[in-house]
Amino acid sequence: MTTLTERPIPDALSGTQVAPTRRATARDAEILTPEALEFLAMLHERFADTQAEILAARERRARAVIGGQDPDFDPTTRPVRNDGTWRAAGCAGAPGLEDRRVEITGPTDPKMTINALNSGAKVWLADAEDACAPTWENVVGGQLSLHDAIRGTLSLTTPEGREYQLRSANLTDLPTIVFRPRGWHLPEAHLRVQHSDGTVTAASGALVDFGLYFFHNAAELIARGRGPYFYLPKLEGHREARLWNQVFEAAQDALGIPRGTIRATVLIETLPAAFAMEEILYELREHAAGLNAGRWDYLFSIIKNLRTRGASYVLPDRNQVTMTAPFMRAYTELLVSTCHRRGAHAIGGMSAFIPDRRRPDVTERALAKVRDDKRREAGDGFDGTWVAHPDLIETARAQFDAVLGSRPHQVDRLRDDVQVGQANLLDVASAGRTGASITECGLRSNISVGVRYIASWLRGTGAAALDNLMEDAATAEISRSQVWQWIASGTRTEHGAVTRERALAVLAEVLGGLDRFPGDRYDDAAAVFREVALGDGFPEFLTTIAYERYLAD
Repeated sequence: MTTLTERPIPDALSGTQVAPTRRATARDAEILTPEALEFLAMLHERFADTQAEILAARERRARAVIGGQDPDFDPTTRPVRNDGTWRAAGCAGAPGLEDRRVEITGPTDPKMTINALNSGAKVWLADAEDACAPTWENVVGGQLSLHDAIRGTLSLTTPEGREYQLRSANLTDLPTIVFRPRGWHLPEAHLRVQHSDGTVTAASGALVDFGLYFFHNAAELIARGRGPYFYLPKLEGHREARLWNQVFEAAQDALGIPRGTIRATVLIETLPAAFAMEEILYELREHAAGLNAGRWDYLFSIIKNLRTRGASYVLPDRNQVTMTAPFMRAYTELLVSTCHRRGAHAIGGMSAFIPDRRRPDVTERALAKVRDDKRREAGDGFDGTWVAHPDLIETARAQFDAVLGSRPHQVDRLRDDVQVGQANLLDVASAGRTGASITECGLRSNISVGVRYIASWLRGTGAAALDNLMEDAATAEISRSQVWQWIASGTRTEHGAVTRERALAVLAEVLGGLDRFPGDRYDDAAAVFREVALGDGFPEFLTTIAYERYLAD
């Protein structure tokens, strides 16, 4: 069988080159082959300029919203929304995507890869984004883990002598892999692009992650009964979806993979995207499998976009904003209705609760919350859901089994009863009307979680269990942005106004109460937190600040 590395890359480049900034180890070189780097160069040659344009458009839209313009459904794309004839590709012709009732998420280091593929879930979201700190070791090492797992050869022996093995070398016996690359906004500083005009820039994290995974694994996945499937994060509109679709077409053409083989599930996790669900599916329709309700990033996006709008747009404590809040129900019900109208899967969000095998009381509380959350999702029409821990799979599956039975999904449930408009999606104050509030405990938790997560991220761990919750970049973004918004809005807790001075005092108390150890990175994390949560400006993403300062070469 012809391997991908033997396939020529068509269309000579105009001098664009991609090269690592450091010497590759022997195993790194298996991923960063000359052919793979040429493939990345082709993607950057064709799409880097468009990527820059959509990021500039994001900035213009953000300034307009901060200036008082409310997000809304685009009147120029109304014909797409009103045309009831078109359909997304869905799961047809995509083996392993028919039944997605429970998906487990996690980073792609060898141990997590093996545990996820042994978990019994239907799908594994192999995460190179919010659950991954993009160190060189994680970016390239994650690609190696996936490369070996797809071929059934991945194993691990820890320094303590513990062994991890895949339960089967047959890929169809394991959860279907859906890979999540980084978003359009994130660079990959360990790979440099020399463009045809002579300029040199960092590579695109999105194109690097997608390109390496697709180049090395697309044909192998197909041969083993699966396919190249992706989760697409942080999209803010249909033009960004169109760019991904163009990337997919170019990649498939370059490697001789039939168009439509790729399937993508888009995370609706930004406020602008909530107003463009149908358009996003339309742009990707040949490759679109479904949409996912990325609840945590969605809350962060609401805060980020509406942070200066006054008290009506100030979110209560993050742990009190549940999916039953009216503005969150509007978002999720619109997602289900949109997906099923177009023949696509609707995938529910991640429950951040995690069990503690040493504390049955904590475990029972976590299972009860997960049970309620997944029962609601299945009842609302979702076709599947996310969990962050293997011990939650059985509980989540039971709720979907009760609704689906032997059916793989409920795409035929159209939810014609759903009527959601602009006012419903922007009714942030509805969280407060259901009893949620802003508390001293919430302030302290946000600062504590924010600093501890950033420290974990700087040490190379992007998914961290803190206080019996699974924290990733999305939940950390909520923590820091809430503190910023509360200060900017003059918000009060039961102990008085939230001010910068008060937040700094809590930060000092948090740092003083941590168990320090060599390499703990708490001081660096505190410096990042002060900048992204307590500064006058509001950086778009804390990860870009931390990456440029501490992880990039």
